[in-house]
Amino acid sequence: MILDLPRFIKAERRYWEELRVLLDKLESAPDVRLSLEEMSRAQYLYQRSCSALTRLSGFAGELEVRQYLEALVARAYAEFHPSGARVGRIRPVQWFAKTFPRTFRKHFQAFALSLALTVGGTAFGAAAMALDHDAKSVLMPFSQLNEDPGDRVQREEAEKGDHMKGVKSTFAAQLMTHNIQVGLLTFALGVTWGVGSIILLFYNGVTLGAVVLDYVGAGQTQFLCGWLLPHGVIEIPAILVAGQAAFVLASALIGFRDSARRSERLRACTNDVLTLAGGAAVMLVWAGIIESFFSQYHAPVLPYSLKIAFGLVEFAALCVFLARAGKSA
Repeated sequence: MILDLPRFIKAERRYWEELRVLLDKLESAPDVRLSLEEMSRAQYLYQRSCSALTRLSGFAGELEVRQYLEALVARAYAEFHPSGARVGRIRPVQWFAKTFPRTFRKHFQAFALSLALTVGGTAFGAAAMALDHDAKSVLMPFSQLNEDPGDRVQREEAEKGDHMKGVKSTFAAQLMTHNIQVGLLTFALGVTWGVGSIILLFYNGVTLGAVVLDYVGAGQTQFLCGWLLPHGVIEIPAILVAGQAAFVLASALIGFRDSARRSERLRACTNDVLTLAGGAAVMLVWAGIIESFFSQYHAPVLPYSLKIAFGLVEFAALCVFLARAGKSA
């Protein structure tokens, strides 16, 4: 079909001008939010301009028009493309409140795998403790956990006043640092095609299972729940999310049933992997604060019923957040 070039340019120029005005608006006010209709219109104008540029590329003349349109399309690409400039305008609250839970749901199968490994490790650790209580020192690498549960409960309940006075902030920082290191290690081991992450998640489950059986067997279930629930309902899921990120990364490396090149698979999953890892880090910061300022206080300073209720409310809120947050109408 023969193109009437002057007529085509005249008919399309108003769409180019409309797109230019929209881009000027976005560039002058980076935080502006477009309505659904405006976003649809912007996408239409961008696609129409790209189509016009493609049709004009076959003509040797009209160099000035093509250069103008190339610059316009490049500006629009930088604004609208996911890897373009607008991604750099970070909105932390929106990222955590919407992007993170959406990404979590998108890769839920990877989270389910992470959960299954931890549950399997927990069952193994509990069974090992039940069969051989002398294996406690091997299953629990922390000296505090090797103490007899009854002795520990008696000692901590006998402490009067604020035994953490003056050290809460330092202790919280240490907990955050340690927990984030564990989370990042779990995530980073995804580069081993997920093998390292599998081992670490299973081992974390083994330790958890041994601790639970030790305290329950000693009749200290209430203390265990009051101690672990306030921070554990956030800390443990955060490690699972770090494992989820690791398995998303491992899947991109392996490329099971995906004919795309490895570099393309990694590029496609980068944003999701970083979002999951970042979300896990934020959760671990909160867990560290709760563990230092709340979990370390036991009856009679803080009733166990209050601590358990707090933990259950936290867990319910986390479930609702991950399942519902970020969903559009």
